[in-house]
Amino acid sequence: MKIGISVLTHAGQSIWENGLGQNVCYFVQLLQTLPFVTGIVLLNCGDQPRVAAEAETLAAGLPLVSPHDLDEPPDVIFEMGGGLDVEWLDYARARGSKVVFFCCGQPYVGLVEPSVFARGGYFTKATRCDEIWVLGKDRVFAAMLRTLHRCPVFEVPFLWDSTFIEQRSAAMGAAGLRFGYEPRPARGDGDGMPRGLRVAVFEPNISVVKCCVVPMLVCDRAFRTDAAAIARLHVLNSVQMQAHPSFAFLLRSLDLNHRERVRLDGRHDFVGFMSQHADAVVSHQWQNEQNIVYLDALYGGYPLVHNSPWLRDVGYYYPDSDIDAGASQLSRAARYHDADHDSYVRRARSFLATLSPRSAANGSHYARQLLALKSHADSRRASC
Repeated sequence: MKIGISVLTHAGQSIWENGLGQNVCYFVQLLQTLPFVTGIVLLNCGDQPRVAAEAETLAAGLPLVSPHDLDEPPDVIFEMGGGLDVEWLDYARARGSKVVFFCCGQPYVGLVEPSVFARGGYFTKATRCDEIWVLGKDRVFAAMLRTLHRCPVFEVPFLWDSTFIEQRSAAMGAAGLRFGYEPRPARGDGDGMPRGLRVAVFEPNISVVKCCVVPMLVCDRAFRTDAAAIARLHVLNSVQMQAHPSFAFLLRSLDLNHRERVRLDGRHDFVGFMSQHADAVVSHQWQNEQNIVYLDALYGGYPLVHNSPWLRDVGYYYPDSDIDAGASQLSRAARYHDADHDSYVRRARSFLATLSPRSAANGSHYARQLLALKSHADSRRASC
């Protein structure tokens, strides 16, 4: 079985600029473990001759070509990292190829927010694919996708690997910096003394699904309870919002801001920023519980204060948008994370192992889904 996966290249590209590029790489990594996959080609929907430099480790040896330059289309085509030309997809399906829309972004806001906020989005022919694959975070939208695209929707496992973290960590190490939480030495006056955490909020602030508002309020609530718990709050991807009236109102309302402990910043890669400026992460999501930055934080042993039910048993979980509960968890991390660090890392690494592209369970699930694709597509066409 030959497989094509769409990617979107552009100048100055980095694997750290969003999670989708990493999703593609981990999927490639898994496919390379399947014995019946005889070839993988990256279908270039962009304008560059190479993928992001960091991705070359996992994409080594894979051809990157424009779909129209292929002699014949792959057996299975995944529209994943970039939108594919509809006429070419129609041609490929007429030749017997199967097309899967591998939906990694949150599909509801992708449909709604461009209209509500009058901004651009990507929209194409709804009936271009034979199946849709979604991650667990988006299972609630399966009926919407089935109705819109008129094809079956299947859930597949979320994948993650430490390759990119390790690459970037090595680069930081060469610069004399260390990635990973460093517990304080055991103190003679007993446990429970708060550590002044340098908290980072990595929400991209381009959608309601991942926004900095709740994390900022969580941090301020914890600070009001115990000022010694938070040394500084770094809000990334926010500097462009500082002049907006609503964001300025939020910022002015914070005790942390009155005490000059808030820093607004731009976009940074996780490893580079945590290695230099922070030792805890506070996050919030709405219907988007599977995020790579959470896994990166867990791998580094950093306190992760989050509201992801998927990670209820790791990190410091608070439900929904419960700011008081989030603040309580942040305060708990400031007081006890050092003492609990070893067991925290063991729990985190045990969970992360279940997401590996090399996991037999994950490989089996994807293999079964691929092998069933032909019969699913043929059944659908027969009923049309």
